[in-house]
Amino acid sequence: MRLLGLEISLTRAAPRAALAQNVSPVGGWGNGGWWPFIVREPFAGAWQMNRELAPETLLAFYAVYACVTLISADIGKLELRIMRRDGQTDIWQVAENSPFALPLREPNAYQTRGQFVENWIMSKLTRGNTYALKERDARGVVNGLHVLDTLRVTPMVTESGEVYYQLNADNLAGIGQDVLVPASEIIHDRMNCLFHPLVGTSPIFACALAAQQGLAIQNNSAAFFANGSQPGGILVAPGAISQSTADRLKAEWEEKFSGPNRGRLAVLGDGLKYESLTMNAVDAQLIEQLRMTAEVVCSVFHVPGYLIGAGSAPTYNNVEALGQNYYSQCLQSLIEAFEQNLDKGFDLPTDLRTEMNLDDLLRMDSATLMKTQREGVAGGFVSPNEARRRVNLPPVAGGETPYMQQQNYSLAALDARDSVTTAPVNAAYERALASIRDGIADQRHDRTPT
Repeated sequence: MRLLGLEISLTRAAPRAALAQNVSPVGGWGNGGWWPFIVREPFAGAWQMNRELAPETLLAFYAVYACVTLISADIGKLELRIMRRDGQTDIWQVAENSPFALPLREPNAYQTRGQFVENWIMSKLTRGNTYALKERDARGVVNGLHVLDTLRVTPMVTESGEVYYQLNADNLAGIGQDVLVPASEIIHDRMNCLFHPLVGTSPIFACALAAQQGLAIQNNSAAFFANGSQPGGILVAPGAISQSTADRLKAEWEEKFSGPNRGRLAVLGDGLKYESLTMNAVDAQLIEQLRMTAEVVCSVFHVPGYLIGAGSAPTYNNVEALGQNYYSQCLQSLIEAFEQNLDKGFDLPTDLRTEMNLDDLLRMDSATLMKTQREGVAGGFVSPNEARRRVNLPPVAGGETPYMQQQNYSLAALDARDSVTTAPVNAAYERALASIRDGIADQRHDRTPT
C-alpha cells in the first residue's frame, strides 16, 4: 500500500486478509475494545453513571486550559537540535549539517516547529497519547512528521505480540483511506500508562471532578450576576392562601421584579415576606472553593499555582531557582520523553541524539547571569567567547581560549621552582656547616693531653 507517496509493506505480518483476522485492538469488549471507555471517561466510574465530560468541555475551566497551554507553550519555544558526541573528548556538540535536523526545523508543510511541538504536547496532556506519523524520502530517511488526531488512531496487537496502528483517513496528514501501518511508522508518545503499556492516560482523568466543580461554580456565578446578583427565593404568607392567589402573586412578582425589572423596590402587604432560597457567595465560600479546584488541577499537572494565577508567588526573588523548580517538577519528564521518542523514531546512531536547548527556559536575571559568566571566565574553565554567546554577543579575536592570571601557579610548579632556586643556597650552607664542624674538631684535638 502507498502512504505519503511511499510503499508501506507489512514485512513480518501475515497477508492483509489474514492480518485483519489476527490483529485486535487493545482491550476486550467489542470491536473497539474497552480501553476507550476507561481512557476517555472524565473520572473513574463516569461511564457507568452515564456522566460524560469530553476533554474539550473540561478545557473550558480556566485552570485546565492555563496548565495545558502553559506547559505546551514553554516546551514549544525551546530550540530543537541534533547533537553529536566527540569521540575524543566525549563532549556533545551541535551537528550543524545533520540530515536529521530538517524534520526538526520543518516537520511538515502546514506547521512551524513551535506549532508542531505544542500540538504534540497538547495531545499528550489532553488525550494521554501522541501519535506522530513519519514521512520518509526516497532513501527511507525520515524527513517529516505529522501529529495525528488521537480519535483516528487505534493501537492493534497481533497474536504474536507485534504492534500495528489502525489509521482512519486524514487528508491533512496525507492519509486518503483507512490503513493499517506497523509500529515502525508511528512515534507513539504516551503518558501515565496506568492500565496498558500502549494506552496513556491524561492528567485530566485525575482532575476532571475538580474541573467539573470549578465549571459549576463559574456557571452558577454567571447566572447569579446575570440576574442582577439577586438569588431566587419564595414569598411567604402568614396564613393559608388559595392556589389562585398564589398563582397571581407569583405572576405579578415575576413580571415586576425579574428580568429587566430586577432590582426594583417591592412593597409587600398582608404579612407577605420574601425569603432567599440560594446561599450567597460568602455562605457558600465561593472563592475558597474555586481556589481549591484550581489548586487540585495544578497539583495534577505539577504546575506551580502562581504561574496560572491560582496562588501567591514566592516572596524570594530568584528567577533561576523558580525556573529550575518548574522544569524539574513539571517539564523535565515531558521533554525527556519527547527527545527519547525522536531518537528512537529517527533511529539515530549512538553518537547522535536530539536535544532541546534549555537556555531559553532556565534564564537567570541579568545580574546573576553576568556574575556567573564573569566567574567562569576568571576561573579559567569558560572562554570569553563562550560567555559572550550566553549574552548574545558576537565572538572576538582570541576569545576562544580560556585564560588564567599569570600569578596563579600549580603546587607542582612552585615546588619545582623552589627546588631549583634554593639548591645553591643549600649547598653553601652545607659547606659552612662542614667548615664549622671541622674547626670544632681541630680545637678539641689541640686540647687533648699527649
